Order: sequence, then structure tokens, then C-alpha cells
Amino acid sequence: MSAAGLLVLSGCGGGSGSGGDASASSSAAGHKTLTVSAAASLTGSFDELAKDFEADHPGVDVAVNYGGSSGLVQQLIEGAPADVFASADQKNMKKLTDKDLAKGEPAVFATNVLTLVVPKDNPAGITSFQDVVDKDVKLVTCAPEVPCGSATEKVEKANGVTLKPVSQENAVTDVLGKVTSGQADAGIVYVTDAKSAGDKVSSVEIPKTDEAINKYPIVALKDAPQAQLADEFVELVKGERGQKVLKDAGFGTP
Repeated sequence: MSAAGLLVLSGCGGGSGSGGDASASSSAAGHKTLTVSAAASLTGSFDELAKDFEADHPGVDVAVNYGGSSGLVQQLIEGAPADVFASADQKNMKKLTDKDLAKGEPAVFATNVLTLVVPKDNPAGITSFQDVVDKDVKLVTCAPEVPCGSATEKVEKANGVTLKPVSQENAVTDVLGKVTSGQADAGIVYVTDAKSAGDKVSSVEIPKTDEAINKYPIVALKDAPQAQLADEFVELVKGERGQKVLKDAGFGTP
């Protein structure tokens, strides 16, 4: 249970998910907390869906722990309490199912692909994917063990190039942050992250990203403290409302 202390829970909506023991099923006031571990690239979409869920379930707070899928699943394997896990790839979800921690079969609810982003002013003058291969630029990518990093390696192989990033991050949101803050000349992120950044970045197409499509699975956990609420949240994500929110954010259909 030592990994539970590593969780940084950010409450969504008007709930109290930003603090307290995530394993507690209710507070003195009768509130319940649904704890969701979700890939960092889902931040905007799951924040919105968490608010919807809270609106439909008075007395329920949704606390979402965002991060790299590899780190999140390791926390869960080590005993961190949670009700739902949404991964950015099937590889890390398999780690969870192999440990018999999932309740039922995970369901793919979205897909995502990579793109190259540069700061709005584009100081390095990057106009093509080949530029980050040929030019001496500060490129940031995800670490190989993270889904976006694994996809980046597939894109490298598909295009027959070798990238030389100056840093490799443990979450795609960290890559985006280094680009928007001007710490990097370019970064490889998901198209959904580029869209969420708005006019802070410009996107440059990466060839052959169709060979590195990430499929996002979700599942309720076997020993979820809030089992019924966990099932209902999974259904929200898979259902019409969830799919609309994800589509609006730039995710592809399952």
C-alpha cells in the first residue's frame, strides 16, 4: 500500500477529490469518492465527464489521478486504491489484467495518433518532420515505456529515421508543457494534446502515424471500493455522451 502515497488526486467538478484517503468509500457527510486512474492525454475529456458524472450522482465526488499509463498501472499493482483504470494503450492494460486486478474484460473506447508540435513563434523554423531529424533542434518526446513513447518508436521505425531527443518525459502532458513554455523547439504528442493547446502551438504532420495508432482501454477494478459507481463511470465513457466528448477533443472512435 506504500504506492498509495504517490497518488496526487485532482478533484473534478465541485467535489472534494483533491484530498483525503482515496480508499474511503464515504465521508462523515455521506459523500462518496470515485477514484479514477487515467492516462494524462485524457485530462480534458475526463475532467468534463467527471463533472457530468457528479451532476448525475449527487453526493459523489470524482477524483482523477492523471499520469503516464506505465506509472499508473504500477501504482495499482502495488496496491494503490482506485475504482477505474483508463490506459492510453493495451500493453499497460495487459499488465493489470495479468495480475487479475480487472473486473471483466477491458473495453477500447478511443484511439489516438501522434503529431509534431512547435511553439507558436516556431523559433527553430521547423516545417516538416524531417527537420527534427536533420536540424540541430531541441526535440522532446515521451519515454519508451509510456504509450506515447512506444508509439514514437514505431513512427521512427516506419519512417526509417532515428530521433535524438534532448529529454524523454513520463507523460505526454509534460512534453507539451516543455514546448508551450519554450523549453523545447518541438515535441511529439498526441493530436488531442495539440488540439487542447490551441494557438499556443502549431502542428506539423508526421508521416505514417497510421502505423502507430494507440487504442485506449478502460475497465473497473476488481476490488473497487465503489464497484457500482465504477461500472457506471465506465458506461458513461463508452456511451453516447462519453463518445461525443472524446470526439470533440480529437480522439478517434474505437
